[in-house]
Amino acid sequence: MAKSGSDRIDMRDATDVVSIIGPGMTVTGDCATDGTLRVEGTVEGGVQAAKAVVVGRGGVVRGNIDTQDAVIAGRVAGSITAASRVELQAGCRVEGDIHSRRVKLEEGGVVDGRLQMGDRASRLATSPQSTAGAVRASGEAG
Repeated sequence: MAKSGSDRIDMRDATDVVSIIGPGMTVTGDCATDGTLRVEGTVEGGVQAAKAVVVGRGGVVRGNIDTQDAVIAGRVAGSITAASRVELQAGCRVEGDIHSRRVKLEEGGVVDGRLQMGDRASRLATSPQSTAGAVRASGEAG
């Protein structure tokens, strides 16, 4: 919070806030935010973010991720459900299913799980999971 010239307190919109789990930090339990969560350390539990989840190169999530957009450069052991898009960067490893409208997988990224894309996949966050039409992807892109 910051005071403006008129002594009024300006509060940022909760969706603009970026929460960071730094390197060397471990969080045990589920994490939830109305904004963005960046993981550079370790989360032992589920992650839910209204805006985005970013797992950095040194980041580890052992639990499910539910968000609007996900960018993964580290490791995820759990499913990823993103209403809009998932970006899997080179060197990442995902051991779990991915459900999203759009997915970008860079060469060198590894997915060991089912991949479901399109409008139907993006609605899975609010409906029971279905594996119909899922594609099994395992190994490195390239």
